[in-house]
Amino acid sequence: MMSKALRDARDFENQYGPHIPDNERPAYHVTPTIGWMNDPNGFSVYKGEYHLFYQYHPYSNEWGPMHWGHVKTRDFLHWERLPAALAPDADYDRAGCFSGSAVELPDGRQLLMYTGVQRGHTPDGFIQDVQTQCIAVGDGVDFEKTEENPVLDGKDLPQDGSTVDFRDPKLWREDDGNYYAVIGNRTADGSGAILLYRSSDCKKWEFVRTLDRCCNQYGKMWECPDFFPLDGKHVLLTSPQEMTPVGLEFHAGNGTVCLIGDYVPQKKGFSRQFVQAIDYGLDFYAPQTLLTPDGRRIMIAWMQNWSTVGAKPYHCRWFGQTTIPRELSVRDGRLYQNPVRELESARGQCVIHRNIPVSGEVNLPGIQGRVLDMTVTVRPTGEERYRWFRVRVAKDGEHETIIRYRPSQSTLKIDRTRSGLPHDIVHTRSFLVRPRDGEMKMRILLDRYSVEIFVNDGEQAASTVIYTPQEADAITFEAGGAALVDVEKYELRFDDSEES
Repeated sequence: MMSKALRDARDFENQYGPHIPDNERPAYHVTPTIGWMNDPNGFSVYKGEYHLFYQYHPYSNEWGPMHWGHVKTRDFLHWERLPAALAPDADYDRAGCFSGSAVELPDGRQLLMYTGVQRGHTPDGFIQDVQTQCIAVGDGVDFEKTEENPVLDGKDLPQDGSTVDFRDPKLWREDDGNYYAVIGNRTADGSGAILLYRSSDCKKWEFVRTLDRCCNQYGKMWECPDFFPLDGKHVLLTSPQEMTPVGLEFHAGNGTVCLIGDYVPQKKGFSRQFVQAIDYGLDFYAPQTLLTPDGRRIMIAWMQNWSTVGAKPYHCRWFGQTTIPRELSVRDGRLYQNPVRELESARGQCVIHRNIPVSGEVNLPGIQGRVLDMTVTVRPTGEERYRWFRVRVAKDGEHETIIRYRPSQSTLKIDRTRSGLPHDIVHTRSFLVRPRDGEMKMRILLDRYSVEIFVNDGEQAASTVIYTPQEADAITFEAGGAALVDVEKYELRFDDSEES
């Protein structure tokens, strides 16, 4: 039976969500039906379609008691809105249905596994949450929480585990018929660890091992883990809290970490070999992946930053969006990311310029717009090396977002200082790219409220949110010194899409 809390959430989104015009939303990035969105949840395949749930507070554009919103798609571009899937309506999740995942069961039902939060007070009066893992089963639209909940709680933790920080199960089924889940936890030294559990039915679980732990090296609590094989390696993704900066690789605050290594289940488990950031932009957190029927590993993330969530446009009726889904691969010990190939089906008119000399700031005919897919390649003219190169997008007389490359330092910088947000927040970020004799290739995806950059065929990615007026659609190119530039720009069209 549907609870009053879930029925109220569905009634609210049905009443107010349809009143948000399509042109107030991104053209191809997922947004909440109404209100607040953060972490993607339950990114999975169910009955031949891709389902995406998300952390959701429909009643305001601020974080609140967490529900699960729900959309689905067949192509990662056109998203159909479905009713809210979960509401905090049981004793074990009254303070929120936190992040989790989903899987299709052998009997054709869809199972959601999520973190239920109970809120209380410590003896000295501080608020304290207790987090447990819970499940709900349904038909892809309606879900029933099971009487066994919670299926994982404090008694299932290793000796030094914390019930306060025990969250975000990522669930999958293996060929042996068992289900596995990785869950974030905080250990006795105050830092994070990723725990691995196993079950035959998703109701009774056994602790297998600690896959990896932070040891206060990469932040503190490790949230939102994902773990999967890819190109002969195993990849562990996590989002640490309280990161400290490490050069230009990791920034302060809430960050993301990709650990690449080998996994031998019968022996010591996961052995990390390579460590990197996942995304190098200003807005990226809590990524989650799925495996498509054709064998691709696809990742999606919350395109926002916890430190900047107070910087909202005035009178916005939704807040939070996801990244473009990205195809992942591992090459030479590095995670590569590229937009899903389905995006190419949305390409419209193409404008190409080759070997254009750039010294001052130039406009190129046909290169403008706010919903587009553009690849820019810049290289030296002969032996003369340019000092810097800039692309300015979402530009008018007052606004612009700048992407700047310095070949001598091998750095790429994003600067949204003049993107239109009247708030004193972090607006710039720089990161190192691999030098290629002064040549740089950037694939730039623009949507109405975001910029995503894919460097050198996916070697690095950087995402940032912008709230620039849509009329600001100029794009210019500028070099310090002389450079040659190739530009290939496609308009992106989603006229037949569902509201996204």
